[in-house]
Amino acid sequence: MATSAASTQTGAAVGSFAFGTLGPLGVVAVRQIAAAIALCSISRPSLRSFTASQWRAVALLAFFFATMNAALYTALDRIGLGMAVTIEFLGPLGVAIWSSRRGRDICAAGLALLGVIVLTRPSPTTDFLGIGIALVAAVCWAGYILTNRVVGQRVQGVQGTAAATILSSLGMLPVLAIIVWHLQPPFEAYLFAAVAGLLSTAVPYALDLIVLRHISPLVFGVGMSLNPLFAAVIGLLLLQEQLPLIAWGGILLVVLSNGLTLTGTGSAAGAAPHVKMLRRRWRRRPRRST
Repeated sequence: MATSAASTQTGAAVGSFAFGTLGPLGVVAVRQIAAAIALCSISRPSLRSFTASQWRAVALLAFFFATMNAALYTALDRIGLGMAVTIEFLGPLGVAIWSSRRGRDICAAGLALLGVIVLTRPSPTTDFLGIGIALVAAVCWAGYILTNRVVGQRVQGVQGTAAATILSSLGMLPVLAIIVWHLQPPFEAYLFAAVAGLLSTAVPYALDLIVLRHISPLVFGVGMSLNPLFAAVIGLLLLQEQLPLIAWGGILLVVLSNGLTLTGTGSAAGAAPHVKMLRRRWRRRPRRST
C-alpha cells in the first residue's frame, strides 16, 4: 500500500516536470493515453459486447477520470503537490463520511476542515483559484469512486475501467493536438507524461488488486490516507516544495480524520457488503470439536 501511494505521487511529480513545455492539460492527455495502453494490454476489453447501460456508466466514469486528473494537475501547477493532493483527498473522505453517518464522523469532518484551513491559511495572497480547482478534483474523485462501483457491477472484471480510460484519452486527443501544434514540446516532455501515466495509474492499479486479495477494505481505506502524506514528502524531495511546519500539521489532521472515519465496526468500510457476507459465512462455519 505504501508502494502504491509512493508510485502515484511520484508519477504526479514526474509529470509536473513537463508542465513548462507541455502544460498540465497536455501532460494529462499523454498520461491518459499511456494508461489506456497499459490497462488495455492487461484486461483486453471486448468493447463490441458492451450494452447501452454499460456504455453510459463507462462514459460517466471516463468523464470523472479525465476531469479529476485535469483538475489535479492544474491545481498541482498552481499550489503544489502536497496541498493539491490533500485537498483532493476530501473527495473520498466525503464519500466515507456520507456512507457511514456516525457521530464520530462529525468529528472527522471537523478535523478535515480544520486541516485544510491550517494547510491553506487563507490570506489576501492565497491562490484561491488553485484551491478551487483542487476542490473540483475532490468532487470528481468522489464521483469516480461512486461511478466505479456501478461500472464494477455492470461490467465484468476490469474491462469497464480500461474502456473508461480509452474514452477519456480519446476526449483529450483534441486538446493534445492543439497543444502540440502551438507549443511543439520536446521529446522528453512526452516521456515525463508517459511515465506519469504508468506510475500514477498502471502500477498502483496492479498493486491495489494484489493488496485487496489479502486485506479488508477497512484497512485499505485507512491506507489510502498515506497519499497526502506521500505527496508532501515527494513534493519536498523531487520538487523542492518547502512547506512550513503548520502546513504539515494540516496534512496530518486530514490523514487523522480519514483514519477516524474508516475505523470502527460501524464505519463505511466495515459495513461493506462483501465484508458482511464474509462475516455471515464465518458464523455459519461448523466449529471443530476439541
